[in-house]
Amino acid sequence: MKIAIVGVGLIGGSIAITLKEKNFVSHVIGIDKEENNLKKALQLGLIDEAQTLEAAVKVADLFILSIPVDAIIQLLPNLLDLINDKQVVMDMGSTKEKLLASIEGHRHRGRLVACHPMAGTEYSGPEAAIPNLFSGKTMIYCDVTNSDEDAFELAESIIDQLGMKTVFMNAREHDIHTAYVSHISHITSFALALTVLEKEKSQGRIFELASSGFESTVRLAKSSPDMWVPIFRQNKKNVLDVLEEHIHQLQGLQQLIEEEKFDDVYKLIKKANKIKRILK
Repeated sequence: MKIAIVGVGLIGGSIAITLKEKNFVSHVIGIDKEENNLKKALQLGLIDEAQTLEAAVKVADLFILSIPVDAIIQLLPNLLDLINDKQVVMDMGSTKEKLLASIEGHRHRGRLVACHPMAGTEYSGPEAAIPNLFSGKTMIYCDVTNSDEDAFELAESIIDQLGMKTVFMNAREHDIHTAYVSHISHITSFALALTVLEKEKSQGRIFELASSGFESTVRLAKSSPDMWVPIFRQNKKNVLDVLEEHIHQLQGLQQLIEEEKFDDVYKLIKKANKIKRILK
């Protein structure tokens, strides 16, 4: 089977590594707007050749879209226009509602399987691709009843090769839940990094004292704005909703500390500790 990966960075490159290692694909075509990314992907052996989308449509059985969600929305209708009734498209976008609405009613809508791998690191580009990135992680399928049965079966075989667990959601449900478990984590990390960088100007040597706890909390602040600004744009309503609640919780803690109600702070921390029951 020949596959085309659009976006040969962390996600696309890591998919390629696994599928090539397991001999599940015979040929991997790389498509990327950045020529340098294609050169690196070739050097690293992530892809077998670099091509344009139009050239890949003539030979690829499967297209995997692992580019920012704004770019997916722009590209997907055109790609669905070009493919035939046997080719399959899998998108790996982190938002779904606006994306799927944009191709609703398209004659090749059934050839798309909408996916979101809940896996990744704070790094980007072909060099960030690693083996086993997806092993044991969760893949979210969205609105699969709108995908053709054979298209879904091919996607399912890919996910099986990646060693992932699966969850099924509709697009609206997906965007709400990912705002709470993923998108707010990145906003918080960006804000914390900006806070400390601002304080570092007037109170030097903060970073010399940074502990592993700080490093793990701010790790996501290294993430690419090219990826995350489109996510915030596409999922604005849900992101603002969770951000409002987050600010409310911070203000509550601030008020309790100002009023020296440390017994209440203790109770809130104990309540927060319940997250251990979920995240084991």
